[in-house]
Amino acid sequence: MTQQPKTTVFEYMSGLARELGAINLGQGFPEMEEPPELIAAAQRALAQRSNQYPPMRGLPDLRAAIRGYYARTQGLDLADESVVVTSGGTEALAASLFALVRPGDEVVLVQPLYDAYLPLVEWAGGTARFVSLTPPDWTFPLDALAAAIGPRTRGIVLNTPNNPVGTMLDRATLEAIGALCETHDLWVLCDEVWEGMVFDGTPHVSPLAIPALAGRSVKVGSAGKIFSMTGWKVGWAVAAPELAAQIAARHQFLTFTTATPLQWAVAEAFALPAAWHRDHRARYAKAKARLVAGLEAAGFAVLPASGTWFVTIDLAASGLPADDLAVSERLVREAGVASIPVSAFYAEAPERGYLRLCFTKPDAVLDEAIARLARFR
Repeated sequence: MTQQPKTTVFEYMSGLARELGAINLGQGFPEMEEPPELIAAAQRALAQRSNQYPPMRGLPDLRAAIRGYYARTQGLDLADESVVVTSGGTEALAASLFALVRPGDEVVLVQPLYDAYLPLVEWAGGTARFVSLTPPDWTFPLDALAAAIGPRTRGIVLNTPNNPVGTMLDRATLEAIGALCETHDLWVLCDEVWEGMVFDGTPHVSPLAIPALAGRSVKVGSAGKIFSMTGWKVGWAVAAPELAAQIAARHQFLTFTTATPLQWAVAEAFALPAAWHRDHRARYAKAKARLVAGLEAAGFAVLPASGTWFVTIDLAASGLPADDLAVSERLVREAGVASIPVSAFYAEAPERGYLRLCFTKPDAVLDEAIARLARFR
């Protein structure tokens, strides 16, 4: 019998937060003012555009807008046939893995990892091999990756910026990965949904920008993350046209298509100027700085991170027990603040000394959470 998925730690901690009336800094969704430009675009689309099925691969206007965005921000020259619009980034991951993985294939996953990767690989008939980033800097283990590649290895799943720790893969690392992929004829699936939420100026580099990887990689993106509208569930997969066609063939039997008015709204949002994106990120950078400053003033050691909506606390360096699950449970019950143990992002040999906190909350909520955590210390 196929093993049934378990309730995730995210659902568990959010449920505890609701039950106990705690501040939820665990689950990664914004509780800030939503962009009025996008709300207005969705309203216009509902009233003035079609509400019927769009093309299976996505509205041509949205596919063109995605290509234009990547040309402007990452220098990628993409064909129209390279884009498949999906119902969120997770569906893009699913369609891609179902297209890429065959029964008996091995896939290398990099820990800490988004919790959907492993079950999707297994549901496609594959098995996973794991390598882990090296804390506390979370450096990428190229030697371990090379050692993990065996005769049945067919691909690698990457995540940059990384959820939960916020580090990014630089060009040199991706070029080294590309050399391994050329040698062993491997594909790469790169989860890049946080590419629009980088706060320290670190350049985002996609595998599609690496010559050795461009023809063998899939890039997954998310309007929910770029525009902070997570409930819209508009995502996409981008790949060379032949590979994109295989992904589209799986997508048509997963969700077939994505809400038409929201596709129109996202297409319009991509026409917003670069200054809009800069100002939008600045709101989140300010919230991050507020939480980090408060945590550090309270005696917590916060690790550097370039992107995502999360910060990571080093428990041992903060003078706390290096048991993230136990500390996380104590925090929600005794301090009234929900967090996520970073060990939840591991399938084997987890690192247990780190907690993830989400900063996309109003100032008053962050200030109250900081005060509660300071009293807990």
